[in-house]
Amino acid sequence: MINNKVLAIILGGGQGSRLYPLTEKRSKPAVPIAGKYRLVDIPISNCINSDIKRMFVLTQFNSASLNRHIKNTYHFSFFSSAFVDVLAAEQTPDNKTWFQGTADAVRQSMHHFLRHEFDFVLILSGDQLYQMDYELMIQAHIENEAKISIATIPVNAADATSFGILKSDDKNVITSFIEKPDTSLLPDWTSDVSDDMKQQNRHYLASMGIYIFNRDLLIELMKNPDTNDFGKEIIPQNINEHKTLSYQYEGYWTDIGNIDSFFEANIGLTKDIPQFDLYDKKKRIYTRARMLPTSKIAGTVLEKTVVAEGCIISAAKIEQSVIGIRSRIGNETTIINTYMMGCDFYETLAEIENNKIQILMGIGERCFIKNAIIDKNCRIGDDVRINGGKHLEDTETDTYIIKDGIVVIKKGSVIPAGSVI
Repeated sequence: MINNKVLAIILGGGQGSRLYPLTEKRSKPAVPIAGKYRLVDIPISNCINSDIKRMFVLTQFNSASLNRHIKNTYHFSFFSSAFVDVLAAEQTPDNKTWFQGTADAVRQSMHHFLRHEFDFVLILSGDQLYQMDYELMIQAHIENEAKISIATIPVNAADATSFGILKSDDKNVITSFIEKPDTSLLPDWTSDVSDDMKQQNRHYLASMGIYIFNRDLLIELMKNPDTNDFGKEIIPQNINEHKTLSYQYEGYWTDIGNIDSFFEANIGLTKDIPQFDLYDKKKRIYTRARMLPTSKIAGTVLEKTVVAEGCIISAAKIEQSVIGIRSRIGNETTIINTYMMGCDFYETLAEIENNKIQILMGIGERCFIKNAIIDKNCRIGDDVRINGGKHLEDTETDTYIIKDGIVVIKKGSVIPAGSVI
């Protein structure tokens, strides 16, 4: 089988500063999404659905929770060669530095990869939301005798300036590449796309940060210690040296690069027909099996809301929101356009009855919360009002930050009763 010849490498990214404070205590791939998953579950699930079951996840910042999640989630048969391994940056006699970029991360970890047999390396990002059959891309790579393949997606002019843009010939072989072009250069970088993409004014082919390399070529390229990044150095330097194929993808794809895109991707799941389909049994998203009880909801009006398992909800109304695992929401509370990540554990009845806890985990009574992200294990007291929106200036306190009008309550924070944000 083709996929027995493929090794997948998932890049966990750097410090994830643009997703702060969600990355303050965890690595970017470990950030919770959709109420019950982690970002890293997306590329891993895409690999499993594409019958690619040998994966490495490279990370270097706050990797403890990521390690724990992967260890508790991805168990394969003793009789298969399947695995998901986390490789954190490590000092060796040959290299005493942290990962300096995507290519440097692969270079420093090559000695781990080379212990396995493979013909092709599939390099993926750990912070993107999409569902893709990598097997089709691998087949196209082999059939076209390419040395490098890049997954590309048509984008419009407004988005094109934020991506690496490329052009290809009539056989999808890439002929030129430019990183984040200025708007004035865009007329020279249009590509041949489908009629559907043309109707959406998506005329430019952007790199998705998904690559296939032939084994021998990757080994050769990794010998150059002066190249640290795939998108900025490896790809531009090699498209004219080695046959590089553009594999066009036209499905839903978003790069979870900042708080705004993260928020929109999660709230987008509440639409009647969301672009990211969690209900397709052929494209399942896998995550840790927690064996939680069903959610209990009393007296609450739910409108376009996603509720994960194990919740206890007595709110008055929840609208266009994602409510994560083990969430507790009190009486007469209204929640609008909010992502509540939930909790890692339940507080016991004994703890609650003995008044050992002043503010219970979750959201209290008579609260109003709008345009917010509430990280894990937060305690929000009664009568709290959080009204996010563009009218708010960016700011940071010990318990929350405001970015682009979105109020983000930091993990484990306590918001006293009666607070107004």
